[in-house]
Amino acid sequence: MISTRIAAVATALAVITVGAVSATAAPSTALVQTSHLSIAAAQKAGQAALNAATKAGQHVSVAVVDRDGNTVLTLRGDGAGPQSYSSAQQKAFTAVSWNAKTSELVGRLQQTPTLKDIEGTLFLAGAVPVTAGSTPIAAVGVAGAPSGTQDESFAQAGVDALGK
Repeated sequence: MISTRIAAVATALAVITVGAVSATAAPSTALVQTSHLSIAAAQKAGQAALNAATKAGQHVSVAVVDRDGNTVLTLRGDGAGPQSYSSAQQKAFTAVSWNAKTSELVGRLQQTPTLKDIEGTLFLAGAVPVTAGSTPIAAVGVAGAPSGTQDESFAQAGVDALGK
């Protein structure tokens, strides 16, 4: 019984080792390296955006999403409307998806109106991508101020806090 278990463990280790050796021996085109925003950086950007809005007397929600559009952080400011939470996330998702400020993307809808039909997107001003070089790695979205221009200025304050 014990020798059977030892053999099973040895076989499992051999498979893991072979897999590890194979992965390291693979050609460089098999691996893709990406940059990600750390949780500390996401918190810094999100808080800076919320602080900018609070200083301006606005009640907003802030969302930071990663390169894949997954929400990393959300902050709902005191007094922010219920719609602002999901709107901030959707704006951030939209900005990272197209690597552009959402205010710029609004103009693209005139040429391609079906873009707005993509699930999870919101083509309203208020989000700014975070880039590493020219590659989008995250986005900060803000919603709840009376205008998208204000939302976007708060999102930009969040991105600027990262020292880019």
